[in-house]
Amino acid sequence: MKLPLFPLNTVLFPGCVLDLQVFEARYLDMIARCMKQGTGFGVVCILDGDETGDAPSDIAGIGCEARVCDFQKQENGLLGIRVQGGRRFEVLGTELQPDNLLIADVEWLDEIPEQPLQDEDQDLLALLKALAEHPMVAALNMNTEVTGQQSLANQLAYLLPFAEEDKVDLLQVDDPQQRLDGIQVLLEEMQGEMLN
Repeated sequence: MKLPLFPLNTVLFPGCVLDLQVFEARYLDMIARCMKQGTGFGVVCILDGDETGDAPSDIAGIGCEARVCDFQKQENGLLGIRVQGGRRFEVLGTELQPDNLLIADVEWLDEIPEQPLQDEDQDLLALLKALAEHPMVAALNMNTEVTGQQSLANQLAYLLPFAEEDKVDLLQVDDPQQRLDGIQVLLEEMQGEMLN
């Protein structure tokens, strides 16, 4: 399956919302095509390189499909789009088009069915509720209702200020319980750093 990529200095997770400003011709064309065809594009994290200009020299091997759910012309004249994370995918290979748009061969990753929340997930659920009240999170109008471990893990991994490499690692984890465990470990490391 071929998928156009939008490499960013961020990691998108399924069910999460991201606001983007689009000004480069290659991405304006890509968004127009996606909207016309009702398809999505891939968001992958840049491991080395810049968001603008030439294609980054190194991107993560896993990404998340992005589907445009809203768009508007912004006060600065640029196109603003809001996307929602869809399916996760693995990047099998990439090719650079003449217009510098990166096209990837991707394989969709299977999602484990939603698992009910456990008693030990209540602290993380409380953390998500607190995050949802932050003005920057509230501005995304992201549905922070949790249907189970998968949605809790995705939203926390997306919203918490972890390093991008750690977020890429979390995106690679298939099992929602393992992803929640990974988030707990990162939170403990963050708390440890704050105490030092």
